[in-house]
Amino acid sequence: MKLFPAIDILGGRAVRLLYGKRELVTDYGLPLDRAKQWRDAGAEWLHVVDLDGAFDGGSRADKILSEIVALGIKVQSGGGLRTMEEIESRLETGVSRVVLGTVCHTDPALFEAAVARFGEKIVAGIDCRNGFLSVKGWTETGKETGEAFGKRARSLGVKYCVFTDVSRDGALSGAAAKETAELSRKTGLKTIASGGIASLSDLEKLASEGIYGAILGRSIYEGRIDLKEAVSRFQGGGEDAL
Repeated sequence: MKLFPAIDILGGRAVRLLYGKRELVTDYGLPLDRAKQWRDAGAEWLHVVDLDGAFDGGSRADKILSEIVALGIKVQSGGGLRTMEEIESRLETGVSRVVLGTVCHTDPALFEAAVARFGEKIVAGIDCRNGFLSVKGWTETGKETGEAFGKRARSLGVKYCVFTDVSRDGALSGAAAKETAELSRKTGLKTIASGGIASLSDLEKLASEGIYGAILGRSIYEGRIDLKEAVSRFQGGGEDAL
């Protein structure tokens, strides 16, 4: 299982939000310092989100992303990518994959064009609250289910998705292992679990379900999961093309 330490960037700082709410923020210092920490603990990938872009639109973290990529670690990144130019700019930083969320629903033609152009570098962000998609920085709930969108993304050629249970994000309430496995099975997407992962036992549950990957946030920032130990126990599953 691939492990993806998360770095969420807001105002140039590495932060964690509770339930994705901007006002419920904890500051964890400089993003580059955290990237070095997780790289040195053995992480092969990072999951880096531009929260400023996610909330307000517009890609703003490209300079920081270039610096993180220069550390020699693979990065998948999302947040604020709502035009082809912003997607191109994000990929030009050297990140291996970009995660598209809101734009998949507000501009499906752009999503389809991006998948056609960049292939496996495009990751579908499936953020759900009670089974329905959450968009625009999780401030709005859509009418489409995560499963329906995942099937649609797979039909376009998308290979990977990040599945976040918004109600669990940042709350250390436990991984949504069954829901993640069900989404993966029904859509055929290689699914990266996100939200609520609080302990090594949560990672064990995800691994037992055959989940492709897991994003680690508050659990590693607060020391509930030792990343080096988690890497030793769980990281693996073969190399990706990227």
